[in-house]
Amino acid sequence: GEFETTTAYMYSTYQDECESNPTENKKVVVLGGGPNRIGQGIEFDYCCVHASMAMKEEGYETIMVNCNPETVSTDYDTSDRLYFEPITLEDVLAIIELENPYGVIIQFGGQTPLKLAQELEKNKVPILGTSPDKIDLAEDRERFQKFVNENKLKQPPNGMASNKSQAKSIAHKIGYPIVVRPSYVLGGRAMELVHKKEELEKYLGEAVEISEDKPILLDSYLKDAIELDVDVISDGKDIKIGGVLQHIEQAGIHSGDSACSLPPYSLDKKIINEIKAQAVKIAKELNIIGLMNVQFAVIENEIFIIEVNPRASRTVPFISKAIGISLVKDATKAMIGKSLPDNDYFESLSPELSFVKEAVMPFDKFPLVDPILGPEMKSTGEVMGIGKTFGEAYAKAQLAAKKNIVTSGKVFVSVKESDKKYLQDLIPKLIDIGFSLIATIGTAKTVKDLGFNCEIINKVTEGRPHIVDELVNKKVDIVINTTEGRQSIEDSASIRKTALQNKIFCTTTIFGAFAFVEALKTSREDWSFSAIQEIN
Repeated sequence: GEFETTTAYMYSTYQDECESNPTENKKVVVLGGGPNRIGQGIEFDYCCVHASMAMKEEGYETIMVNCNPETVSTDYDTSDRLYFEPITLEDVLAIIELENPYGVIIQFGGQTPLKLAQELEKNKVPILGTSPDKIDLAEDRERFQKFVNENKLKQPPNGMASNKSQAKSIAHKIGYPIVVRPSYVLGGRAMELVHKKEELEKYLGEAVEISEDKPILLDSYLKDAIELDVDVISDGKDIKIGGVLQHIEQAGIHSGDSACSLPPYSLDKKIINEIKAQAVKIAKELNIIGLMNVQFAVIENEIFIIEVNPRASRTVPFISKAIGISLVKDATKAMIGKSLPDNDYFESLSPELSFVKEAVMPFDKFPLVDPILGPEMKSTGEVMGIGKTFGEAYAKAQLAAKKNIVTSGKVFVSVKESDKKYLQDLIPKLIDIGFSLIATIGTAKTVKDLGFNCEIINKVTEGRPHIVDELVNKKVDIVINTTEGRQSIEDSASIRKTALQNKIFCTTTIFGAFAFVEALKTSREDWSFSAIQEIN
């Protein structure tokens, strides 16, 4: 540097002199998530910061390795020493050789540092927490499938392909629709819901590179499933549930884009207890030390495991704020051999309150983007709504996410064939609140067959005036538009884009529509307001 400084804020250059001057103190290295991007963001920054704080409390010197500008982990006073470096094997090994730490924490930076686990172990780097072998067991599709079978658990039918013909064969065996994605990704990047053979061929030709080193994963798409996130904390002996969150949107929407309710708002206690038991069993068999996230799907009381992440997940900060206990701090201390406190984390939730996490989308900044939700993550943030009921918490979360909710007017309803069975429950609720209905001819016929009045409007391809004209002219107040299949999504994109541009509330999932109705049932005069510090 040009002048001496006491701030240990460092980056590497290829020169002759090293100004790092490492100490002889007992130290721990925390690997961050790397550059901030959609799919891997602030939640991992939160985890890294809390890990650093926990190690300081235990008397360790903390070393942060991260290259994420404008986040707290790279502030000069968050850790004792900061290396502003990429999270690559070469850079991390260079720092570890220089610093000679007691251990390295890799489970708080998302998928990026987790990928380095086995290579770091080969280079005799002491990994704190869950072993690299168990991390690989959870991440490797074939090993994990064997693990699921041995433990008499259930997974949706799935397979892994390393060439195009193998992919087509597995898809035929599983049956459409299927979810396809590259292996070892975060944020659902290049993940797609495929409904027929032609769509799979297009995906294989355009979306991904496929080879022995870069296989793709194919999973059966669970229709109408309720998805859940479960965060587990373990010290290797004692295993506890941090939180159980029920997704509001059904399975098939990326967990980072789905609104979530803590505690679950519509599931039977027996199912919740079985899910908790399965999560504890998985943590025990994988010998988890620290944090683990499991995503489950429930169809007619049958429980399926979607995936296991042997690391902190994006729901950990949300749960920690709701229960008033830092899961990350307790998990970090468990990694250095401390027992978990006697907290029953999930039971620490206030029984009188519901907490709803809603994703914040960047669509306002990109008005030409189709705001439909799917398996590839699009959100750039999240908000929390707290209320005495699920409906109140959900309504507050929508307001915090800058969603324009109206309480009367006209609802445009256009739903895919598989969602039409829900209309007999949804339509009366909308009418009771005070909405009138407008729909294109197919959905309108279903509504009328159920005995309700419904105005018919043209599709965009059927001539004017059509639904987009009605949206532009502000004659529609709410849009409920669910669709599937590449062609149907393309045909209806103009509806969703126009709703977005005109700030009209739009939900693209049927379960989201039901949650919206619950929000409208609550009266703002009855809402309660407390600072989060007052409820913990």
